[in-house]
Amino acid sequence: METVKPEAGIEPPAKDSFLNRLLGFIERAGNILPHPATLFVILALFVVVLSAITAALGVSVIHPGTKEVIKAESLLTVAGLHRILTSLVTNFTGFAPLGTVLVAMLGIAVAEGSGLISATLRAVVLSAPRRLLTMVVVFAGVLSHMASDVGYVLVIPLGAMIFLAVGRHPLAGLAAAFAGVSGGFCANFLLGPTDPLLAGITQEAARILDKPYVVTAAANYYFSAASAFLIVLSGTFITERVIVPRLGEYRGEEKPEELKELSALEKRGLWCALLAALALVAVILLGLVPPGGFLRDLKTGGVLDSPFLKGIVAIIFFGGVLVGLAYGIAARTIRTDSDVMKAMEKAMTTMSLYLVLAFFASQFVAFFNWTHLGVITAVKGAELLQASGIGGVPLLICFVIVTVLLDLVLGSASAKWAVMAPVFVPMFMLLGFSPELTQAGYRIGDSVANIITPLMAYFPLVVAFAQRYDKKAGIGTIMATMLPYSVTFFILWTLLLIVWYLFGLPLGPGAGIQYQPAAPAP
Repeated sequence: METVKPEAGIEPPAKDSFLNRLLGFIERAGNILPHPATLFVILALFVVVLSAITAALGVSVIHPGTKEVIKAESLLTVAGLHRILTSLVTNFTGFAPLGTVLVAMLGIAVAEGSGLISATLRAVVLSAPRRLLTMVVVFAGVLSHMASDVGYVLVIPLGAMIFLAVGRHPLAGLAAAFAGVSGGFCANFLLGPTDPLLAGITQEAARILDKPYVVTAAANYYFSAASAFLIVLSGTFITERVIVPRLGEYRGEEKPEELKELSALEKRGLWCALLAALALVAVILLGLVPPGGFLRDLKTGGVLDSPFLKGIVAIIFFGGVLVGLAYGIAARTIRTDSDVMKAMEKAMTTMSLYLVLAFFASQFVAFFNWTHLGVITAVKGAELLQASGIGGVPLLICFVIVTVLLDLVLGSASAKWAVMAPVFVPMFMLLGFSPELTQAGYRIGDSVANIITPLMAYFPLVVAFAQRYDKKAGIGTIMATMLPYSVTFFILWTLLLIVWYLFGLPLGPGAGIQYQPAAPAP
């Protein structure tokens, strides 16, 4: 089977290079850790003990936005025990990624069970230039940001399947997709659900100093679009020059899809699936494009806050079922309703490991939130940076670093920004930095650490995907594989922000680098 070889030019690192030895050490050290589920149990117990210590010491902070005193709360009390017992089930069922993953996977299961994904992969691999596959995978990961978190359950496993289909190590494809989906989370060519969410928080923080100040959802659009090119190009380079040579030839048990030519029935199925997909797109456009469309927000008439974007997981579910049925009926791979249900059942079987991981991860996340330790850590970090007294480019770099460090303990982008924005946005405004610039720096730090922290909500899912191809893969495997992306993205993305700052380029429509206080009313 033909494989894709690195392009001519810079030689990939030798097997015994310092970088490979370092990554190997990180992988071995990480994999010494207990099973990921056990690790979450240990972390949850640690949080319980730490909460008792910090509560006894009276650790507290003042929330910069609400001015409310936030105290560390102990779970090592009778009330804490009651809360744990009564919330164990709802912690699991209310775990945000759980519903997203399972519902999306049910729809995708129909497409996969019908043979649609297999046929599509073969069509893509047979027709696309081999040298562009890596770039296509990273690019697809970046584009997935328009659909919120769907990239985690759709693009990442597809990246592994595509690489395996062309005879390359599937974990390299998984890594390329993960880098685009999560490492470049705040880079995109188009606006997505995260943009209005963060812009709203930034605007409220800016109004602490400037009441009429407005931050739009497109405040970072120019910078985000340029960042998307950076992520795609650097992600492709790291995959080809570091990850693929390090992983070497795949010798696992998982077999690739046979790259034989499509049969007449398969071609007919693909055409029917395409027509079904186009029909679905037409219905969506009909609901989004006209003013007052049925998929727009009923109150504002907007698209960014519309039921379409909020219900994108449901769209993925119905879309997967629709195109899967269209293909399966035309290609005669689906004959009865039992075939559909069996496909869904098989998909849920493959998700069993993730369900176990999600149960324990959800308990840890809940415990951590109850104790307020994440908020306290964020506020203390902000106060430390504020007290440093540095300014200009060094301050921007330190701000990104602080965001990276906080992302390792407080994963939610909006929750972390809700705590940090009221401190940093007004502080940077007083130094002449626009709120939009502060938001751009935050989004860099919030993205690059996602792919190396086990506390990121979807990290257990990525481990589960990896174990399909390598039964021994663990937290250390993913961390070591993704670290080169994380470091590269941090350096290049921060440099891009510095260039943007030094040249005074607009971050988005009407969003400059410098803050100009509004002139007082006459």
